[in-house]
Amino acid sequence: MIDTDERLLIDRCKLGERTAFDTLIRGYEKRVYNLAYRLSGNYDDANDISIDAFLRVFQAIKLFRGEANFSTWLFRIVTNVYLDRRKRMQNKQHLSLEEYIELEENSVARQIEDPSPTPGVLAETKERHDVLQEAIASLPDYQRAMIVLYHNEGLSYEEIAEVLSLPIGTVKSRLNRARLVMREKLEPHKELF
Repeated sequence: MIDTDERLLIDRCKLGERTAFDTLIRGYEKRVYNLAYRLSGNYDDANDISIDAFLRVFQAIKLFRGEANFSTWLFRIVTNVYLDRRKRMQNKQHLSLEEYIELEENSVARQIEDPSPTPGVLAETKERHDVLQEAIASLPDYQRAMIVLYHNEGLSYEEIAEVLSLPIGTVKSRLNRARLVMREKLEPHKELF
């Protein structure tokens, strides 16, 4: 189930080797951050979730039995950290400091041709991304986790069932319901998709 190099790293981690832990985590840090971002929809929260998740992994690595893929175990921890943070933050009010910052922009003449997308394409791409993220963010936590784990992280039904500790039939039905809800939420914006 786990490749030999990863198994050796995990065994060294269990013995307390920090360099082995750093090497193991370096291989997953981007995927963990991406999962955390897709769940939270916020760069700062994703960073905090990632750090908390890696701290939990460091503290619990000795409990990893290797019956599942390390990535599945890790994604379960990330998802649990996200859900724990959501529970703690539900009753707290948040004000963004960025809402009160005003910047003056200077214009500079372009000296070379810019091969990047046009402002119209960038605006449409951003709008599509924002609409999609807003739709995902408006889902209940369990549906959001299903969409992100399946469509963004590429996990199979079996892996999602393991990450969320659910029967595979429940995963399939919840994912199907989440897709139907997403379709309804995106219907008014179908021209973007």
